Amino acid sequence: MKKLFDEIPYLENDTVILKELTVQDLPELKKMIADPEVYRYLPTFLFEAQYEDLEEMLRELYGKCFREKESLILGIYTREEHCFCGLAEFYSFKDTIHKTCIGYRLRREFWGRGIATKTVSLMLEYLYTQTDTEIVTASTMIENKASARVLEKNGFIKTASSVPEDWSYDQPVLADKWFR
Repeated sequence: MKKLFDEIPYLENDTVILKELTVQDLPELKKMIADPEVYRYLPTFLFEAQYEDLEEMLRELYGKCFREKESLILGIYTREEHCFCGLAEFYSFKDTIHKTCIGYRLRREFWGRGIATKTVSLMLEYLYTQTDTEIVTASTMIENKASARVLEKNGFIKTASSVPEDWSYDQPVLADKWFR
């Protein structure tokens, strides 16, 4: 059984494709990063938001970041239009206990279409059937009911409520912790 960081996967189901980002995706990614509504319920330190030069971000993401097993971020694309609609992330990989965390974010125009639910489903299928992952976790701000619902639809169980998190805001953020 392979490990999460053995390769950069290409994944697809009936709704979405998850694959490596390309330079062609950067204009839409830049628009997504600039949308405060997209990042309203997310940590301020997300990888893609730390770079002025998104081409440099791509090199770091699939270079050092991947090699050092810090994070694996894939683009989310609609299967029909093959349109870039967001990011799917695997992070906080712990090889010794076969655990990883997942996260996702979508361009606003793709909200409410079931894409996040299908993305998480595909991420879980990959982790549990193609890698040696045994534990998958996620965190959501308590206000982010839509993201909590995505996790619930995918069989996640809330294991802790209103836990203070340092997501680099002025004050700690209250988050719910999820397990599957």
